[in-house]
Amino acid sequence: MKNPPTPHPDITVVGIGADGWDGLTRRAQAVLRGAGVVIGGARQLALLPGECDGERVAWPSPLRPAVPGLIDAHRGRRIAVLASGDPMFYGIGRTLTEVLGAPPRILPHPSSLAYACARLGWPVEETEVVTLVGRPAARLAAALHDGRRVLVLSADARTPAEVAALLCDRGFGPSRMRVLEQLGSEDERCRDGVADTWDEPARDALNVVAVDCRRAVGALRLGAVPGLPDDAYEHDGQLTKRHVRAATLGALAPAPGELLWDVGGGSGSIAVEWMRTHPSCRAISVERDPGRAVRIGRNAERLGVPGLRVVGGAAPGVLAQLPAPDAVFIGGGLTVPGLLDACWEALAPGGRLVANTVTLESEALLAQWYRRHGGELVRLAVAHAVPVGTFTGWRQAMPVTQWAVVKATTETLNTPSGAAT
Repeated sequence: MKNPPTPHPDITVVGIGADGWDGLTRRAQAVLRGAGVVIGGARQLALLPGECDGERVAWPSPLRPAVPGLIDAHRGRRIAVLASGDPMFYGIGRTLTEVLGAPPRILPHPSSLAYACARLGWPVEETEVVTLVGRPAARLAAALHDGRRVLVLSADARTPAEVAALLCDRGFGPSRMRVLEQLGSEDERCRDGVADTWDEPARDALNVVAVDCRRAVGALRLGAVPGLPDDAYEHDGQLTKRHVRAATLGALAPAPGELLWDVGGGSGSIAVEWMRTHPSCRAISVERDPGRAVRIGRNAERLGVPGLRVVGGAAPGVLAQLPAPDAVFIGGGLTVPGLLDACWEALAPGGRLVANTVTLESEALLAQWYRRHGGELVRLAVAHAVPVGTFTGWRQAMPVTQWAVVKATTETLNTPSGAAT
């Protein structure tokens, strides 16, 4: 077992809460008294007493690009960095670790999550956390499920109203909302209400929003696994239908942190549901039609993954500028010269490629690639029960041919028995 990395010797990050100086441990107080320079937000610096006589430097905005320069400017001095609560919980601790290449010494304080769950009686391990600090409110939509408890880290005093509006728009108006302000301080307070009647004015910028999710009667139910209802998407007919979509995501096998290319995005359903599998999953949807590209963005925002990147333009031309993918889905344009070749070349060994088609010409092309690289070639057929006079019969949808393959570590032939897993 490797030893943990050695902390940076001249930088200590001190977590501080709304209770200020009195809430710090003696060790944390000693670090701040002995620091030659203290870096932090203006609100945090104002919590320090006069006995902390080191130079005080407020973070500029935007913060992250300024970090290397500030550290270099004070190199050789004893630096203390102030952070809200736990520095490694959506805090400056992560940024400093990435910039320095090793973690600084960190003295954490209870996080807002810990305080809020203590006040509410919510088990921390069963509470979903969504941060809206520097992020769009639409991210919250992916965490909304009936009966779940969600803690929202607010960007400012306006966040509670934004949360209430989003809950109502996504069919969760009956959800209970509690806004906990100044957690841990003598001025701590809680405002209680329901999203669809929320009319509280903006008050304290230092707040978190606790949501008991309740779905409105008749609101569309969205599950946690791929295969959302087709009605969840705005589309013009270019949509991978629900049952085929579920099978496609199963073949793509998303894992945390991975990047998907969704080539021929249409409505963006494959990319959207790839990103919904885990908050760290990323996707780029490539769509040549400008109207559809805009529509993909709207679907992504509505379904809680506003970070989906939409690239307008025709493949394979636009693919060269994209970061290398872990998986590729081709939903259209298979017969465009060079498209399959470009997608295959972009994949590293172990990467997955899944392609769907309903045309004989594209099916013939997939059969050629299947013979060359192996994998799994399947035909997906779905039929729906529909009225036939006073009886019920089956209406067959167009069958979909799907090729799924894992790129081998060498370019030797994969036999069909080495199917994608």
